[in-house]
Amino acid sequence: MGGIRYSVHPLFFAVGFYYALTGRIFVFLIYTFTAVLHETGHSIAAEKAGYRLNKITLTPFGAVASGNIEGLKFYDELYIAAAGPFLNLAVGLLFVAVWWIFPETYAFTDVCAEANFALAIVNLIPAYPLDGGRILSALLSIKTGEKRAALICKILGVVLGVLLIFGFVYTLFYSPNPSLLIFGLFVVVGAFSRDKENKYVKITRAFSEENLRRGMPIKRQAVSADITIKKLVAITDANAVNEIEVYKSGVLVKKLSQSQLEKIIVSGNLYSKLGDYM
Repeated sequence: MGGIRYSVHPLFFAVGFYYALTGRIFVFLIYTFTAVLHETGHSIAAEKAGYRLNKITLTPFGAVASGNIEGLKFYDELYIAAAGPFLNLAVGLLFVAVWWIFPETYAFTDVCAEANFALAIVNLIPAYPLDGGRILSALLSIKTGEKRAALICKILGVVLGVLLIFGFVYTLFYSPNPSLLIFGLFVVVGAFSRDKENKYVKITRAFSEENLRRGMPIKRQAVSADITIKKLVAITDANAVNEIEVYKSGVLVKKLSQSQLEKIIVSGNLYSKLGDYM
């Protein structure tokens, strides 16, 4: 699999500094770990759907995966986008169960459960670059088309971001809440990054000279010509040299080397059958 680039959003450091000043650095670390867990859900779902994460940016309200690909099916977009929040919800319920069974762990499980539930709920808000924005866009695209859906999501994001900023201004007269300002700016900026973020790139199973110098196993498999490229991606091994035997009606019709396999994966339509490229 190609390498994933990691980066940290500047506002992430700002939030970390705020938590340090208020003596809650432990809470910040828990939230950071939870954000990484959130992204793990996206990564697993993307892998199964035949895509990979191209870039992961750690933000103050979760982790954003980006890349670019044409032809991503709407149901795959929904599946990948929802995986992160739902993993957080599952883990949050797990910590609640641990607290229920072992009450003495409350001081720890309380923070962990709260972090997972909070990150899941925040990321389901229908605004880019949050998962809720991608889910809403995919649902709208089915009815209105991708361009109109993108415009609607952008408008909603700007409106929500401005409301959050006004909410911060309102708190200045009582008890200032800088989180509203940071979140508002984050949502506004995210609305205008709609065309660049929150997509995935098709997975490739390249092997490097460095890996070959260390030694790599050879994985040989037999598949039907009717298998989809998407399924083919799911069964190949990123840490091995893959050899695929393709059968049609029980008869061997083609043997694919690692390089041939990569060409099909890179240039082919993930929803097409392997036999279409024989």
